[in-house]
Amino acid sequence: MLTLPNLLTLSRIVTVPLLAALLWWPEWRLGYGLAFGVYCLMGVTDYFDGYLARAQGAVSKLGIFLDPIADKIMVAAVILVLTAQGILRGPYVGDMHVIAGLVILLREIAVSGLREFLGGIQVSVPVSRLAKWKTTFQMICLGALILGQALPGWLMTVGGFTVNVPHTVGLTTLWGAAVLTVITGWDYLRVGLKHMD
Repeated sequence: MLTLPNLLTLSRIVTVPLLAALLWWPEWRLGYGLAFGVYCLMGVTDYFDGYLARAQGAVSKLGIFLDPIADKIMVAAVILVLTAQGILRGPYVGDMHVIAGLVILLREIAVSGLREFLGGIQVSVPVSRLAKWKTTFQMICLGALILGQALPGWLMTVGGFTVNVPHTVGLTTLWGAAVLTVITGWDYLRVGLKHMD
């Protein structure tokens, strides 16, 4: 059923290749500026597809299926491209920030598999408040990392290092999202283990 909320969700999926293409050249400031705009627009549609579906009583099975897929595809694409272009790199730990991105990706895959298993035995796992915070941190960190490449001159000195402000915010919230990812992933796993023989 192609309702407006479902069309908004589909628009996010269709836009992912454009977003990835804009992120492909790390020295292209305009491209990253455009990517930041596209990323924000995708975030707005993510909010409105759920809001409209609930407000119009148009929650559908297609929407329930597509919405988490759209989110995961977008997050995975951005993390992979930023990693490939060397953007998950910063002071003190160099490219160890890639580990935080990897933790997020692994959790998304594991939880998707777990939800599929639990769905097969008619067990639903509601999204916790902590999982919503994890998503918030995740969205902020990726947006900030993109913005940092668009605005390389936004600098400040911290602990003897001159750092790009949005980039540093992005790396910090990336680790925050990774920590919350482990906690919420474990919560989902505990529920799943109760239904495994």
